Amino acid sequence: MDANELRAKTPDQLRDELVALKKEAFNLRFQQATGQLENTGRMRAVRRGAARVKTILNEKAAAAAAEV
Repeated sequence: MDANELRAKTPDQLRDELVALKKEAFNLRFQQATGQLENTGRMRAVRRGAARVKTILNEKAAAAAAEV
């Protein structure tokens, strides 16, 4: 998911997306520890996706604070 799609979402939707990404990251780490992980590139994509969501959330929070 790219940043433009994320910017169109509400903060609640972004938080839900972040929770889902963190769960996926946990599952991928567990698979790696047990030797079952086949697509190692997915770990990087999930980490970057979570960082992207956090960045957009911070941008929205800063914009809301600037309005007040």
